[in-house]
Amino acid sequence: MKALVINCTLKKSPEPSNTKALAAVVAVRLSDFHAEVATVRAVDLDIAPRVVTEAADGGEWPRVHDRLRESRIFIIASSVSLGRPSSLAQRVLKRMDAMTAETDDEDRPVARKRGAGVVATGNEDGAHHVISKIASAADIGSTGPAQAWTCWHLGPGPGPDYPAEERGRDWAHSTGRTMPDNLCGFAQALSERPLKALS
Repeated sequence: MKALVINCTLKKSPEPSNTKALAAVVAVRLSDFHAEVATVRAVDLDIAPRVVTEAADGGEWPRVHDRLRESRIFIIASSVSLGRPSSLAQRVLKRMDAMTAETDDEDRPVARKRGAGVVATGNEDGAHHVISKIASAADIGSTGPAQAWTCWHLGPGPGPDYPAEERGRDWAHSTGRTMPDNLCGFAQALSERPLKALS
């Protein structure tokens, strides 16, 4: 089973990222289920703001799209920016929106057999809002099981970074381990009993 984590932090590699650090907890747990996990750091790629699958101005989205098509699970990871998903997360979701027009040989949306999850990090309130916005936008035919998310934040205002702060970690790690359990169970069930085509 393949899984893809699209990290929508605004920090370019190799700069440390709270979002990368928490997403890594989820990736390790997915690996425990023998999932082959790939991670894409979107800010390092040329992804133009379009609602199309093909490349725009020589962009690199088609490569990410191919990985999405190959994966049974995908996870959007985003920092919290002014209580909202990062601008890069919005750009990625807009490109994914083009997948609604893609169907398989049985006329099912190509994302129909995939489980979707969310990781959110930030030092301000709004993580649950970010999760709900990404989860609804990622509904391109994918399935989001119960508790398919994890987050970390210390409430409103500035504060320490996730790697340097112990507060909130136990809960974030607990949900970060439960999330892959639920996603893998759903992905396996969808593989064995795919949902029907749209009527």
